[in-house]
Order: sequence, then structure tokens, then C-alpha cells
Amino acid sequence: MDFQLSDEQVLLRDTTRSILSGYDTETRNKAIDTDPGFNPELWKQLAETGILGLGFDPDESGPLEIMVVLTEFGRRLAPEPVVHGALGPGALIAERGDAEQRALLDAVAEGEQVLAFAHTEPGMRGTAGKVTTTAAQQGDSWLLNGRKNPVLTGDRADTLVVSAALPDGGTGLFLVDASADGLSRQPYRTFDGQRGAQIDLADASGTPLGEPTDATAAIGHAVVRISSALCAEAVGAMEEALRLTTDYLKTRKQFGVTLNTFQTLTQRAADMYVSLELARSMSMYAAMSISDDNLDPLIAARAKLQVGRSGRHIAQEAIQLHGGIGVTWEYPVGHYAARLTAFEHTLGSTQDQLHVLMDNLGSYDLAKL
Repeated sequence: MDFQLSDEQVLLRDTTRSILSGYDTETRNKAIDTDPGFNPELWKQLAETGILGLGFDPDESGPLEIMVVLTEFGRRLAPEPVVHGALGPGALIAERGDAEQRALLDAVAEGEQVLAFAHTEPGMRGTAGKVTTTAAQQGDSWLLNGRKNPVLTGDRADTLVVSAALPDGGTGLFLVDASADGLSRQPYRTFDGQRGAQIDLADASGTPLGEPTDATAAIGHAVVRISSALCAEAVGAMEEALRLTTDYLKTRKQFGVTLNTFQTLTQRAADMYVSLELARSMSMYAAMSISDDNLDPLIAARAKLQVGRSGRHIAQEAIQLHGGIGVTWEYPVGHYAARLTAFEHTLGSTQDQLHVLMDNLGSYDLAKL
């Protein structure tokens, strides 16, 4: 199996890296502290490069290209909501929407529209659990009632893809305009510098995404795609956290010698590298499976489990090996640790992924020695 990037993927990686090259700790902190929480000019550049439309047309780009791009976003901790504001919900519209609804993707790819996937609800374990938001048909329209939280990019999304229980059973998907009557949102910032909102729906008008039928399979596909993208972003963050740590060990002196001369510390750095490679291989596994049209939730759970474990290990060791400077606002490694912690809990923690795998133990054949 060829694990090398193609020439086009290398060009996409280098282009993304160049676009994001202006981000350092100071510029990122300034961006997340001011509205809209990212750089609008950079958002336009991403649109012009075609990054905001990756995966909408599978003949042009797919999961591997998304993996390449998101790894660079993780490396720079770029706050632009590419996954949650464009690619994740956009893929849902591309998969299930009708021709008129898919036309919305042109505006998303051009950076003129921001989306949000409003599926998780208070009390859900990850993405598992019964959706309590309801949809009721009144004549030719549908009215939605319920609460969605957390909704990443829900603070500024122009259109939301909302999941809701259908009257005849199953879970449907609806497009809801953010300015619709009956929709209110309470914006907030997450501890890793991202933006989200609690979305309350009180007889808010929604349009079925495609046919008003059970969309459980499409929702599962969306979770798998977003999980894969998050895994790639986490790998990029781990790479940079490890680089910062090893550079620090080579320059910081203790007892007159640099820290990398202490064998115990270099062994801990080597263990971090092992965790990174485990995460990288599982991220590639997840992306390549999707590329082969195998959107298996168990593969996504395995990948997110390992990436979550690796991210926690690398974040904790990076802080420990840096000492007190590792948790200061001005130094980058603490921000990488915060982002990796958020990755672990988005769309279900490592513990949630274990429950997914345990619940499916019966689907495996028994191995006998």
C-alpha cells in the first residue's frame, strides 16, 4: 500500500502551510480574542484556494486531501472553523440534499456562508443517544422544537443542519436559517479558543434536507467524516507540541548542561514520538477507509480512541517537560495541550469510543487458540 502523498496532495499541503504561516502564538491569541474569532482575510484565502469546498465533489477531492489540509491547521492551531463551519455540515448537504440545497455549497466554498451541524444535545454521550428535538409538519412547513448544545460555529452560522425526531419515527435532518423566528442562540467561547453556541428552537421553521425521512445513516456518515478530520488536526497539533518540546530540551540548561543530556527526559520524549506515530497511522487508516467508501463507525471509534489517548499523553508530557513556562499564556505549548484536550472530547471522549467498541463486541467472530 502506498502511503506517500501524491504531487497534488503535496502541493495542497504546501499551499495550506504557506497560507497559515502568519500564525504564531501572539497572532493566534489576538485572532481568537476578537470577533469573529478568526481572521476573515485568511478565510477568503482559504476560499480562493478551494479549501472550503474540499470533498463536496468527490471527483475533485476527498478524505485524503482533507486529512492533509487539517494536519496543517492543527500544526498552526489555526482557529478558522473549516471543519465545523464548512466541510462537516457541507458534506451532509452534498450527500443528502436536493439540487437546490446543494447549490448552497457554492456559497460555502466561496466563503460567503458559514454552516453548523446542530446534532448533539444536553445529556447525550458523545453523539449517541436519542434526539429529543422534535419536528412537526404543519401544512407545507415543518416546525422544530428543542435545544442543541454544544454547536460549534453555532455562534455565527448562517445556516444550521439540525437533527430532529420525526413524527413517524427516525431522525430527520433540516436546514434552518439562523435568522428564523423561534431560533435563539447563546454564544460562548470554548477553553481552547474556539466558538460555539447553545441553540434553542421554539417552533422554528425548517426545510427537510432531502426527503423528510430517517437520516440516521447520513448522520452517522457525517460523524465519521468529522471524526476523521479532527483526528488529522490533532495529529498536526501533536507534531508541533513534540517539536516544541524537543527543541526546549535541546536549549534549556540545568546544572550547566542541556536537558536532552538527561536520559530519562529523552526517553520520555521518545515515548511521545511513539504516541504520535500511533495516532498518525490511525488517522491515515480512518481517512483511507472513507476514501474507499467505507464509513464504518467502528473504524472511526478506533481511530478517535487512539488519537485521544496519544493526544492526552503528548499534551501532559509536553507540559511536564517544559515546567512552569508550559502553562503560560504567552508560550504556545499550553495552547496545544488545551486544543488536544478539546479534540479528545469533541464528538465523544475516549471513554465514549470504548463504549462504542464494547457495544459491538458481539459482531466479531470468536478467536480460539
